Amino acid sequence: MALPAQADSPGAGERGLALGAVATAPELSARLDAQLETNRERYGIAGQAVLVAHNGTIVYQAEGGERDRSQHAPVTADTVFGAQSLAKLFTSTLVMQLVDEGALDLDAPASRHVPNLPAAWQAIPVRDFLNHSSGVAEYFEDRNGHWTSKGYIGLAPTLAAALAVAGDAPMLFVPGSRVRYTQTNFLVLSALLEAHYRQPYPTIARRRILQPLELRSTWLGKPGVPRNRAAVAYVGRQGALQAANEEAFKDYGYGHSDLQTTVADMNRFLQALAAGKLVRPATLEALWQPQVLSSGSTNYISSGWDTLRNDGYTQVGHDGGTRVRARLAYKGTLAGDTWIFVYFTNGSARNVWSSTLVDSVMAVAAPEAFPHALLSERLIAHALAEGSAGEDAMQAWLRDGSGIPAAELERAINATGYAIRENLGARVALKVFTLNTTLYPGSANAWDSLAECHAALGDTATAEAMYAKSRALAGTAKGN
Repeated sequence: MALPAQADSPGAGERGLALGAVATAPELSARLDAQLETNRERYGIAGQAVLVAHNGTIVYQAEGGERDRSQHAPVTADTVFGAQSLAKLFTSTLVMQLVDEGALDLDAPASRHVPNLPAAWQAIPVRDFLNHSSGVAEYFEDRNGHWTSKGYIGLAPTLAAALAVAGDAPMLFVPGSRVRYTQTNFLVLSALLEAHYRQPYPTIARRRILQPLELRSTWLGKPGVPRNRAAVAYVGRQGALQAANEEAFKDYGYGHSDLQTTVADMNRFLQALAAGKLVRPATLEALWQPQVLSSGSTNYISSGWDTLRNDGYTQVGHDGGTRVRARLAYKGTLAGDTWIFVYFTNGSARNVWSSTLVDSVMAVAAPEAFPHALLSERLIAHALAEGSAGEDAMQAWLRDGSGIPAAELERAINATGYAIRENLGARVALKVFTLNTTLYPGSANAWDSLAECHAALGDTATAEAMYAKSRALAGTAKGN
């Protein structure tokens, strides 16, 4: 399955590495090929393309399955996938460029730059729109499979009209206090960029990102994508693949959705970003610090990027319509150990989370660097194995060999249990939640999660008994 990497990636700058050079060990390719096949079978993936890069060098690129099942057309290296919300990474990068140039203060109200924002939005800082912590409502809703803005047949016709629709709705919460992911937030950012550059958003994105990086296989919106390269989108319904009925957004929405691209172009963009070709690395590292909300919790979004800090790495990226994900991981600084993972699919029978797929590749490509990803993949395989064989070995590995600090292990197992429940069902996840109570019998949280799983399976009596045990443990802990 593994193919030679394309030799058209931008240079790595100070790293001095040629990004087109392939440093793929045959055994690594074989292991990753096997993982992709496992993922295809496990989740019922229609078609997929994957790229892994380390410190500026592509170490693996492969594809498989069908981009169009009706024609039995295979996924190839130049297949264009619907990347949907990965478009937000372009928009956030354009905003970060303004910050880098000293032309934008994220803590200043967006209304300073965007004329005619709704009255309730006048004091909301740019940062809260960028981090989905603004509290503004969505500008459309799903009505029987069709996106419709209030007062219109279909989506609002213009950017101004879309903002007005969202502005007429009540605020969802006090800005800066919570997180609610809405497309409206990035409409405001698109309007800000258009006001600054005095150009339409698509023109800005092309001139400042697509053209300088020579992203020749990337389109804003579906028009223009060659039909013989486009991946047809599928969705899982009752465990089977069906063609997805996806409506296109208006062109004013290209700052938040409808990106069409290849794994090679997405890698090219992330490599350029990591090398400081779009925004200075020090600025990126500062902007990818976590936002602390007024509630005291930490936002999982940093300057528009999903952000996770695990295993000594800062991991930033985004998904696109749940089918695709791009992730950049760096240790310490962007000059340190750096990985890029791009995993695109056009749908799966189980509607698998894109984060689960990326974790599976991280677990194979660099298990010692990313023990949380390895934990996830090993627990998924364990949950799917029939019977109790290997239970003792799994417990021993979790206690002594997982590489995850003891203080984090219970929560990491629990999080994987929920991921399994969403991707493979509650019956499969039951094995992992039970394992966690075996390892941590005094944890109220572990028993509560196991109770939830039993409840999801309709086993009410067992669930109630375990809820009671969880409450008792929580009460004992509180009393101490």
